[in-house]
Amino acid sequence: MKIVHGGDVWQGGAPGEYLDFSASLNPEGPPDWALAAMAEGLENAKYYPDAESKAARAGMAEYLGIPEECLLLTNGGTEAVSLAANAPFAAVAAQAGGRPGRHVIAQPAFGEYARACGTWEDVAWDAAVNYAFRPGDCLWMGNPNNPTGAARPRDEVLRMLARAESSGGRLVVDEAFIDYCPEHSARDQVQYRDALIVLGSLTKVLGIPGVRLGWLAAHPQVVARLREGLPPWRLNSLAEAVAAALPGHGAYFEEIRRKNAARREAFAEALRGLGAWVYASRANFLMCDFGRDMRSVAEALRQEKILVRPCGAFPGLTDGHLRLAVRTEEENARLVAALRALL
Repeated sequence: MKIVHGGDVWQGGAPGEYLDFSASLNPEGPPDWALAAMAEGLENAKYYPDAESKAARAGMAEYLGIPEECLLLTNGGTEAVSLAANAPFAAVAAQAGGRPGRHVIAQPAFGEYARACGTWEDVAWDAAVNYAFRPGDCLWMGNPNNPTGAARPRDEVLRMLARAESSGGRLVVDEAFIDYCPEHSARDQVQYRDALIVLGSLTKVLGIPGVRLGWLAAHPQVVARLREGLPPWRLNSLAEAVAAALPGHGAYFEEIRRKNAARREAFAEALRGLGAWVYASRANFLMCDFGRDMRSVAEALRQEKILVRPCGAFPGLTDGHLRLAVRTEEENARLVAALRALL
């Protein structure tokens, strides 16, 4: 199956020529402390990385607030998705009748879940909070969700987990955008609950998609089994250096959350002024329904070196929906002006 992603700035010319609203990244790029860490990592590129990623795991575990034995560092968030789809609990036989467990995806959702699962069933994201788990079911949910930006409160996620446990089911929560609303995270529960896997990525909040730094959090027994058979040196020296440097930068993440929230609300109001329905979001992007096919508008914007993401590839959505990254005030205003001229 073909998965459509944003962030395709390799369409001719230099990547920096494009104003990219199709990929939800920190518009200010990596912070100085991450750049300094990557410079140190580049100095170490002449050596093989630490096969155990000891400093990187310690730094990431401290940042996430979970024990190191619950953490598996990954080559980006997509590798974390692939590993979760093959986790020990995901394909075990159900207690009743020996039926194999099923993957169930709360839709609309990031397309890599479906690719990793191979076969799956759908449930609406809004309805998933009351999903009736069957023995062996593995429910996948983004929190905040991609592409809508909606976020479930932590207590709702924990109630879903309790229902999964009582029915012999399992829950995978993708927290790739949780850095923008960390109060919603359930990752601290993995050390106690072997029915839960939580995924994440530092790509978005640090603006480093080329470095590929993700994570998977699960019960220590699940992590140990996942680690078996994985090749060494899966993280490069730059990614390891950034992970090791994460502790001590809480003020940076607080500032990014504050800036994003203010920009997001102003951007949403401007888009409503164009007649779009804007979905409530806790992430660093907005999904908008313009009530008409936006593919020709997206192409016209591309000719102006502005990239946006039509959402027709997401189940339940149409090409009248655009997912738009929240960028700087000036960049958001430029897109709004371009949309106003085209609409």
